[in-house]
Amino acid sequence: MSAPSPSPDRSGSGGGGSGGREDGGQQHHQQHQLVRTLGLVDIIMVGIAAMIGGAIFVLTGPAIGLAGSAVIIVLVLNGIITLFTAMVYAELGSAMPEAGGGYMWIREGLPRPNAFISGWMAWFAHIVAGSLYAVGFGAFVYTLLQDYLPQAALGFLPTDKLIAVAAIAAFTYINVKGTSETGKTGTIVTFAQLGTIVVIIGFGFWAMQSNPGWQEKFVQQLLPLGLGGLAAAMGLTFIAFEGYEVIVQTGEEVKNPKRNIPRAIFISLAVVVALYCLMAFVAISAIAPPGGEQPWEFIGKNGELGIARAADLFMPYGLYVVLAGGIVSTLAALNATTFSSARVALAMGRNYNLPHALGAIHPVNRTPHVATVISGIIMAVMAYALPLADIALAAAVIFLLLFTQVNIAAITIRRIYGDKLSYGFKIPLFPAIPIIGIFLKLGLAVYLLVTQPLSWGITVLWILVGFILYRMYQFKKEVEHYAPLVTTQGAAERLAYRIMVIYSPENPDRLAKYATRAAREAGGEINVLRVITVPSQTPLSAGSAFAESARKGFGPIEKAFGRQGVLCHYLVRVSHDTTEAILATIEEQKIGLLIADFETVRRNKKLMTLATCDVLAIKAEDDTLDLEPESERIGEDLERHAVPAAEKKNMVVVYDGGAHANLVLRATSWFEHSGRFKIDILAVGKKEEEGKGGDGGGSGGSAAAASVAMKPDYLTQLGIELKETGITSSAHESAALLFSAIDQYRPDLVVLGATVGPFSVFDSPPFLQMVKQIPCPVVVARDFGIPGVRKAESFFKKIMAGRQ
Repeated sequence: MSAPSPSPDRSGSGGGGSGGREDGGQQHHQQHQLVRTLGLVDIIMVGIAAMIGGAIFVLTGPAIGLAGSAVIIVLVLNGIITLFTAMVYAELGSAMPEAGGGYMWIREGLPRPNAFISGWMAWFAHIVAGSLYAVGFGAFVYTLLQDYLPQAALGFLPTDKLIAVAAIAAFTYINVKGTSETGKTGTIVTFAQLGTIVVIIGFGFWAMQSNPGWQEKFVQQLLPLGLGGLAAAMGLTFIAFEGYEVIVQTGEEVKNPKRNIPRAIFISLAVVVALYCLMAFVAISAIAPPGGEQPWEFIGKNGELGIARAADLFMPYGLYVVLAGGIVSTLAALNATTFSSARVALAMGRNYNLPHALGAIHPVNRTPHVATVISGIIMAVMAYALPLADIALAAAVIFLLLFTQVNIAAITIRRIYGDKLSYGFKIPLFPAIPIIGIFLKLGLAVYLLVTQPLSWGITVLWILVGFILYRMYQFKKEVEHYAPLVTTQGAAERLAYRIMVIYSPENPDRLAKYATRAAREAGGEINVLRVITVPSQTPLSAGSAFAESARKGFGPIEKAFGRQGVLCHYLVRVSHDTTEAILATIEEQKIGLLIADFETVRRNKKLMTLATCDVLAIKAEDDTLDLEPESERIGEDLERHAVPAAEKKNMVVVYDGGAHANLVLRATSWFEHSGRFKIDILAVGKKEEEGKGGDGGGSGGSAAAASVAMKPDYLTQLGIELKETGITSSAHESAALLFSAIDQYRPDLVVLGATVGPFSVFDSPPFLQMVKQIPCPVVVARDFGIPGVRKAESFFKKIMAGRQ
């Protein structure tokens, strides 16, 4: 048996139906497989149950009190707004149908520890929602039967809370028993829920025939509190339409998920918006309140019981029918949230973000029995002991933050996997739809920060607790499973700034001189990583047999670093997925800078998207550059043995003042301090349209419309004059102009950012071709930043520079 290839080029982008999950995750799926027993009707009922959940009786009344008959506009607007994120869930749910839903997509599309934090938040939010539904059920039952039930059992146990705990226990058992039983129970309960709602609406339309002039009264009740009441009503009812998160949790257990998940999301959303609108419409139009009150005033005054009191005016036993409807609705929602909370815990357990026992599947029932029982216990404790009113608001904030992360992940997943995924639905107007979804969710979250600051306090506390647990315990377990460290060697001393080099057996010391220069200038250490990759069907323990030979392979690079006196550490990991091993090492070792081959970085979009450190991607075929200062070579003063100006190499630095400009200048200073380069800086600005076809180089004139803002301290320090070149709106023309400007200097080394103006050096074919055509080593600098924030910062910098 030969050693598996450790080449990082095999890090791959994943893809396929698994959504590019690491092979370790695929193995778990083979060992712990859920059963596809849910049809389209089943998951539509899950979505409807989660979205109605008693809120149709409890929230609609207060919303009418705020917006009057304009509550119809409120509900339609909320349906439209939530559609932006629903489309994201439909796309990802069809392409990556796995238990865990949003947590799994964030794991694929955002850097660590976003995955753990999102899963931790989602688990909490689903449990809180289930607790809230259980408490609502207990309150409805106790109100309906209070004449026959004691207020407290044994004199001190509240009866309504005991009923809530009993309901949680019952649905925990049903969910453990089997997915088929869960689906059948949920479908039956949800049909009963819909039947009750349809009966109430039907009686309302019948009563409207005996309420002359309802049309004029309906119009007169539009916006009684103005636009402020409309906005408040939107904030109150918006969260009611977010049940598609529960639908996608069925992904691993639904038949034909590529077709059925998008259909279920859109059908359930349309049905629920229609039912909410009809319930509000008949409640306002079918009643003539006693004492001459306006219907909106009567309903609003009664708050959560507004719909119940209205129903009591237009149908026999209306109050009791609404209470019965509330009982059935909260049961249906409790079933849905019990199901979904267990699936989040299952996915996190599989990926070692929670104890791995939570990822267990019952050998007979094929359900996540451990995750279901643990979730049920926590839900029961919350329902009985905690003040759920405040915690429920925190759950709303958590869902909004989760949806924001999913919208961002949808953009990055498209970038990573592209057409490698098979979609049952694709978002139109991409990426505008998820971007709008991001702003809408963040906007509502900020609204809750202003109006309900305690909700944010609880949210932040829960996130901090989770983050501490992750960094202290679960992260280590995750890394040990996916990319165990089989050998390590090097100095015991550690430095704060850490540079990582990916070991390549073909040319092990090719990137050593760049890492050495960066480490010496930044006062850092170097970590050399070698990954032994084994096939997905082979246990990781098999790779340990090659640890010793892998360690010996460090010999040439150890000599290269040893000559320079740089502090080094050498790591060997075994993994099914090289990219996961690299990402794990970046997090574990707190790497600040990754130095890697340009082609390795360019081809590995997953690494580029999820890496949480700066990157220098180096194109260096036939590289003969000497970066070692003469003073260090002969042990004397640099000024006495400086390289003569005539012998200095030409380094061309492309600077656009954009997102990666700081790292470009830092790398420039690292190489310049070797004393071996003469620096030329090309400042890139937007070229005026009438200047097209002019010379792309030179200084001033037709080269650029305006200089980009340079940092004068760097220019003063390096003694460099600024020259200008321009780009246009065409990638082909801009790449040609830039290549012409660079080529004039006959460069020996080129340094540029990962983006030049609006163009990506890694993704734009003309700029890729330009990099390949440059006949010398090229260093492409990618400065790490939070997705979106970096672009926004660059945008505002350009605006401010334009005003000066």
